[in-house]
Amino acid sequence: MREVDLPEFAAAHADGAVAVDVREPFEYVEGHVPGVRSVPLAQLPTVVGELPRNRPVYVICASGNRSLAAAQFLARAGIDARSVRGGTGGWARSGRPVVAGVDA
Repeated sequence: MREVDLPEFAAAHADGAVAVDVREPFEYVEGHVPGVRSVPLAQLPTVVGELPRNRPVYVICASGNRSLAAAQFLARAGIDARSVRGGTGGWARSGRPVVAGVDA
């Protein structure tokens, strides 16, 4: 498991990287990175088998704390998980697009 900064995540996201948002559903609906799948932290064990093992999986939350825990869990499951430092808050503060509602 490793932590990546927002520019690295933005580049990977633009290239179609797999990414999951581990915040609670109400947080996700209030605003999230476009195209990122909502998988609340408590539900992560139920979807771990659906995540690819042959490419990185980026994990994002509000600021980077929950995503670190989630990425560590995924790494123990054999997934190349990468926590996004700064989270959705940092993404929005950097002027990148955030959408409300459910799109992923």
